[in-house]
Amino acid sequence: MPFNDERPASTSGGEKQSSDMESSSERSDSVTSTSDADCSRVSFTSDGSSKHCTPSSSPPKTLTLDEVMESARDLSSLCMAHEITVNRNFHLELESLPQGSLEKLVRDNLHKAFWDILASELNDNPPEYGQAIRLLEEIREILLSFLKPGANRMRTQIIEVLDMDLIRQQADNNAVDIQGLASYIIATMGKMCSPFRDEDINKLRGNSDNMVTNFREIFRVLDLMKVDEVNFEFDNLRLLLQRHGVECEREMFQSVLDKTPTALNHTTSWLKSALEELTNNIPEEQTHSRGNGQLVPGPFQALNIAFLRILTWESDKSPLPETLMTDETRLQKIQQQLKQIQAVNEVLLIIYSTVGGPIQGLPALSDRLKRMISVLLDGMPNPDFNQEEALEGVSAQICSELNKSLTERSYPPLTPALQSTLTGQILSITQKDNPIRTLVEDRVQQYFMALICDPQPQNKLEQVPVGLTVIKPELSLLGARFISLVNYNKSVYGPFYAGILRKLMFSSSPPQAIPPQDTAQDSVTSK
Repeated sequence: MPFNDERPASTSGGEKQSSDMESSSERSDSVTSTSDADCSRVSFTSDGSSKHCTPSSSPPKTLTLDEVMESARDLSSLCMAHEITVNRNFHLELESLPQGSLEKLVRDNLHKAFWDILASELNDNPPEYGQAIRLLEEIREILLSFLKPGANRMRTQIIEVLDMDLIRQQADNNAVDIQGLASYIIATMGKMCSPFRDEDINKLRGNSDNMVTNFREIFRVLDLMKVDEVNFEFDNLRLLLQRHGVECEREMFQSVLDKTPTALNHTTSWLKSALEELTNNIPEEQTHSRGNGQLVPGPFQALNIAFLRILTWESDKSPLPETLMTDETRLQKIQQQLKQIQAVNEVLLIIYSTVGGPIQGLPALSDRLKRMISVLLDGMPNPDFNQEEALEGVSAQICSELNKSLTERSYPPLTPALQSTLTGQILSITQKDNPIRTLVEDRVQQYFMALICDPQPQNKLEQVPVGLTVIKPELSLLGARFISLVNYNKSVYGPFYAGILRKLMFSSSPPQAIPPQDTAQDSVTSK
């Protein structure tokens, strides 16, 4: 239809995603708090496993175009199902083209031409009803598509009133009542639409004098009703997926894996890297005490280390594991926000260690400085963000705010030398080996590792390490979002991880003794 090309566009709630993940964390934790226990029942030394526990090990094969397209459709369905499950704000809405864009200009011109033709036909003497009849026919099909099974009375009525053969005969004899048919259509839409569309229906009733405007508005409201219908189905589907989401997503991913045997290559590399890191950090005395055999780290330790590394994953250098692709946008947002609050924490630590006593014990000043730094570093997620330039601005504002506070409390302002020192130290956090930056990043890693390893992570959300107290609210919020994603992911893909880790650990040599979980964990997280 030339005037009905508004396409539903998916949206995931924008800034509301944080609340989405917190709300889903309750569900995820209830489902996934036993995921490690479930995985522990999988033998890591056994070759036998169910189909979904072990990725396909068949030799690579050349895929046909049809197989690739079918696999892509399966992956798209998996992404959609996952989004509906974890994001309560996920819905469809009509796409709004940017003002002044070429696409909008072309679309508007085509629409105008179409409606001008309709107006010209209806204003002819006698009127020409060709375009109008085609519109009525399309409206009839849309109304019928809204009906639920069993709505036979309404279906019969629509077919009888909008009898296209009869309407064409009436048009041939210049006896068709277009306005009466439009009134019936609007009344029927009012019975079918959601209550919050009543205002739109009332506006339609007020357009009865201009049939072209009336038709145009009818189609606009029908488009809205289509989106409402899809979103209603999403709500129903969400209830089902929240009850059976883990099994559903696992089966959908298995279907992708069946068609694309290489669909776990990046996941395998991710887990292999974590295993190697864990093995390299086993204390030397433990290795000596076990003899000359290769020491095998714990599989759950390796998986936890792998998830921890996602917080610092550089997706421009290496693709995310396939099992995390459905949460790529959420993970990237957590990464970006984490970098920003770490920078805020680093700047505040530098300020208080440099200036010292005169600004200690002033929570109001600390809050002002934190808000100021946060605002000035708000653009960090943007690729064109100049961090060094932003930190120079932060330094100037900080010095000004500190001098104001010191003067108000009868302290001497910062000397030029101290201001220069403070500015230099703030700018130095752009260097990866900066000690303050290293300290903050290490303690943030310790915090997230504690959440990942704990079967009840909610108990540790407020337990931030020393030195991170100033960003405790932001850190605990990010921790809740991240651990919700991790636990749900473990529940869905745990059997796949078990199969990969089993092969990586035991395929080439018999297993040696596994070191205690806490010892290996401490050797990694204390770095």
